[in-house]
Amino acid sequence: MLTLKELVIRELENLNEEQLRQVRDFLAFVKFRSRVASWEIDKNEIATLYNEFAQEDRILAEEGLDEYAKLLKQED
Repeated sequence: MLTLKELVIRELENLNEEQLRQVRDFLAFVKFRSRVASWEIDKNEIATLYNEFAQEDRILAEEGLDEYAKLLKQED
């Protein structure tokens, strides 16, 4: 009985160059995905970053509103 690895190798031998490139790309993706899956996400760090970005967004929005108000006054 053939092992899974032997079956895969046997199938690889029947592929053309383009199919082999696709297999190579898929293998790279599988390796990348396995590395990414092992990353640990620090929820506190994400919450801190979210708050920082939210604050920056508020500041930019307020500056934008001030600039908009100035432009409206210039039109009058």
